[in-house]
Amino acid sequence: MRGSIAAITLATVLALFMGSAGAHDESKYPDWAGQWRRPPGIANQFDTSKPPREGQKPPLTAEYQAIWEANLKDQAAGGQGTDPTYICIPDGMPRAMNVIFPMEIIIMPKTTYILIEYLSMLRRVYTDGRSFPEDFEPSFMGYSVGKWVDKDGDGRYDELEIETRLLKNPRAFDASGIPLHEDGKTVVKERIYQDKADPNVLYDEITTIDSALAQPWVVTKKYVRELRPLIWFESICSEGNQHVRIGKENYMVGADGLLMPAKKNQLPPDLRHFSAEATGATGEAKR
Repeated sequence: MRGSIAAITLATVLALFMGSAGAHDESKYPDWAGQWRRPPGIANQFDTSKPPREGQKPPLTAEYQAIWEANLKDQAAGGQGTDPTYICIPDGMPRAMNVIFPMEIIIMPKTTYILIEYLSMLRRVYTDGRSFPEDFEPSFMGYSVGKWVDKDGDGRYDELEIETRLLKNPRAFDASGIPLHEDGKTVVKERIYQDKADPNVLYDEITTIDSALAQPWVVTKKYVRELRPLIWFESICSEGNQHVRIGKENYMVGADGLLMPAKKNQLPPDLRHFSAEATGATGEAKR
């Protein structure tokens, strides 16, 4: 009797599995398998069609333009400015799609996974028709809802439309520290599609709507495919990270293992919680 029940249960599970597997008709979806990376010579910046840093000319409001300019001066002096990733937090969206290290796209019936090697960033794009949740903890990668579109009506999907909300701060657009608004109400819309003439080229048109911007910022990123990648990178930011954040200041750990300034004329951290004996008999550390 137990054997019969077990056989029936196994048959039911297999039937459900085969049914769900059959529902995923791969012939309807584009072939995005392989390793996608930035084209050679393309720098790690948000708008790859423009020069880096000041050349990006983001459509910031006057308030956030001033914040960015102050950040650039701080970076020029050796600081980190408004780029928060030196403390090993993920890039977050939309910066994650700068794709510092390669990414992989896995298409499943209800969810498309975008795996980005840098800092092990994972995006889940839900394509099952759901809406955004009303009660959800914000995250650096946010919550993404997508829709597959057959643009040319040939019965095969050509494009993945994505909207991402519920994003967590702090984030910046790229290493130059282009800021996003502190209210965290960023909305990112994307159109990901393959080049019709070259299936080894992928585009991502990204529209960022944010309170720090005077108007939506639209950029199009290009990725090239390695069909048989030999190497996948593992980037663990905390390994060998010499940055030390104390309060709102960034310091460095020198080759001698001692704390040192990160920029010229930087004051030391407040050591009030250390005794004179701990900081040295002469009290030099306090000065």
